[in-house]
Amino acid sequence: MASESIHPASAPSRRVVVAAVGAAGLALTLNACGSEDDPSPAASDAAGAGAGSALAKTSDIPEGGGKIFKDSGVVVTQPTAGEFKAFSSKCTHQGCAVSGITNGVITCPCHKSEFSVADGSVKKGPATQPLPEEKITVSGDSITLA
Repeated sequence: MASESIHPASAPSRRVVVAAVGAAGLALTLNACGSEDDPSPAASDAAGAGAGSALAKTSDIPEGGGKIFKDSGVVVTQPTAGEFKAFSSKCTHQGCAVSGITNGVITCPCHKSEFSVADGSVKKGPATQPLPEEKITVSGDSITLA
């Protein structure tokens, strides 16, 4: 006859449970910080454009304004007719992505810093440094990230 254990199975210790929950939370956090390898179908044709890839057509960039290309991390502006500039879309204050361009001003949603579409300079803080300029090439009606 086989003898059965007379000791009941013990529950995991508190330390084991806390470690497991922490490991699961870390895994979820790291997964959430991963890159988007598959942009949504609604993303623009320029989504994920890297160096040498066409970002936009010149007609896509409004005069006195601009367009933000989130996947490429740049803002392309047209301060005056036919003049195109590009800047990093990362605010120099705390690294938030800029989110809007209105009345010749690029705006950061986090703390409301404002930058000029003409040269990326700070128009209103708390940012104290301009948006870094990015290199683009305009050839015909195509704007390419250099």
